[in-house]
Amino acid sequence: MCHMWQGTSPEQLDPGAQFVAERTEQEADSSIDEQSEKIRALEEELDVLRREQSKLHRGIFEAAQIQRRLCAPRQLLSGEYEVAGEIFPVRHLSGDFFKVMELDSALGIVVGDIAGKGLSAGIWLPHLVSLIHRCARAHSDPADAISQANRELCSGYGEPPLVALFFARIDLENGEIHYCNAGLPSPLIFGRDNDVTRLDEGGPMLGAMSNGTFHTGIVTLYPGHTLIACSDGVTECQNSRDEEFELTRLSAAARAAGGGNASQTLFSALGAVLDFADGCPLGDDLTLLVVRREQIGTRNSSTVMQEQVPVALSGGVRRQRLVS
Repeated sequence: MCHMWQGTSPEQLDPGAQFVAERTEQEADSSIDEQSEKIRALEEELDVLRREQSKLHRGIFEAAQIQRRLCAPRQLLSGEYEVAGEIFPVRHLSGDFFKVMELDSALGIVVGDIAGKGLSAGIWLPHLVSLIHRCARAHSDPADAISQANRELCSGYGEPPLVALFFARIDLENGEIHYCNAGLPSPLIFGRDNDVTRLDEGGPMLGAMSNGTFHTGIVTLYPGHTLIACSDGVTECQNSRDEEFELTRLSAAARAAGGGNASQTLFSALGAVLDFADGCPLGDDLTLLVVRREQIGTRNSSTVMQEQVPVALSGGVRRQRLVS
C-alpha cells in the first residue's frame, strides 16, 4: 500500500486537478493573446504617430522654404552697391528676417528679430514682412514708416509680439542713408581708414507701445565703405566660457575681410561667429546683412552673383531690378 501511494500521481489522487491544469493553460494562452493584441494596437498607434510626425516635419520644412523666399533676395548687385544676407535659424522656422526692396530711386533694407523662436515667431514673420514692406512704400521717412507699422501691430487682435527692427533707405545716386533702428544691435559702417560709425538713432522695439516715438538718422555710405546689420543672436552668441561675441568681435571679423565684397564680408563674419561658439549650441537665430558700395571702376565680372535686369528710372538713372 505504501508503494502504491507513493506511485500515485496528483491527478489520480484528485480527479479535478486535470481540469484545473487545463484551465490554467487556457488562461495563460488567453493572456498571451491579449498582450499580443495590445502590442499590435500600440504598434499601429506608433505608426500613425510616425506618419503624423513626418507630415508635421514636411509642413515645417515647407514653411521654412517659404520664409527663405520671403527673405529675398539674399544676394544683389545694383550699380555700385552689393547686398548679401543670411539667416541661421536655431530651429527650422526663424524669428529673424531681412528684406531688400526697391523704393523708387532708393534701395530699402530691413533686418528684423521677432521675440521668441520656432513656430511662435515663425507664424508672425510673413505678416511682419508684409507690414514693413507696405509701410516702407507709403512713407519716405523711415521713422514714419516704422511708426505706422508699430501702430498697426499694436492695434491688431491679441497681444502683439515684440519686434526689434532696423530699416534704412539708401539713395543709389549719392549713398545717403536714412535709417531708423528700433531695438537691434547698432549696425556699423566701416570706412576705408578703419573708422567705424554706429547707427544708433531710432526708437523702442515694435509692439511695446502704440505711441512709441521714433527718429530718423542720416549717414552716408561712401565708395569703398561697408554697412553691416545683424540680429542680437550674433552679438549675444556665447562660447563655452559664457563670453558673448559682441560688436567688437564683429568689427574685427569685418576688418579681417580686408575690404572684400559683401559676400566675402558676410561669410567672414558668420565664420567668426561660429568659430567663436566653438561647437556650443546656438541660443538664438543668427542674421547678418551686408551692404558694400564699391569704388567706381573696381567691380569686375567675377563679383556678379545673379541675373540682373536693367530698369530705367526717372532722371536718367539706371539700376538693377531685384531678382529673388
